[in-house]
Amino acid sequence: MSDTLNLPAETRERNGKGASRDLRRNGRVPAVVYGGKEEPLSIHLEEKELTRQLMTGHFFNSIIEVEVGGKKYRTQPKDVAFHPVSSRPLHVDFLRVAKGATVHVNVPVVFENEEASPGLKRGGVLNVVRHDLELVCDAEKIPHEITIDLTGFDLGESIHFAHVTLPKGVESAITDRDFTIATIATPSALRSAEGEEAEAEAE
Repeated sequence: MSDTLNLPAETRERNGKGASRDLRRNGRVPAVVYGGKEEPLSIHLEEKELTRQLMTGHFFNSIIEVEVGGKKYRTQPKDVAFHPVSSRPLHVDFLRVAKGATVHVNVPVVFENEEASPGLKRGGVLNVVRHDLELVCDAEKIPHEITIDLTGFDLGESIHFAHVTLPKGVESAITDRDFTIATIATPSALRSAEGEEAEAEAE
């Protein structure tokens, strides 16, 4: 389940593009904390610490306690803007989250037991349609990842949401259909060989 990560920050004294550029030159990242029927709070973060937390792989499905001047704000990261060339973080949006609140999160999918999939053993390719799932859950119960067991899946078969076992208290945000998460695709070389074999049998 979700960890609570701590992220120290300082209040931004100035807003605007010029002020943001100055912050970035000094290794800081501008950010905002909003929501919760309170005024938005403009802050800035240390780029190195933010990058370290982004590298954990579960930054977006964790509760982040942003500490500003001794006061802690429980938040959920909603968006990080990155530089298109350097990929450095440019700006972060944090949403205030009350204790016991229900949140919408995107949680990554992890596949296991590939060696137990007949389709993959025969040379098939795992074609992932959705790399993460849109879920609804208590802010304290955000899963780091959702594991999908590939045991028994053969060539041409699809893995749908119905095959997924979610932790207790976690639901899909999409409720109107059983969507596809991945397929076991037949590689072109194997399709070609099977086609030639079928033609030979027909002659």
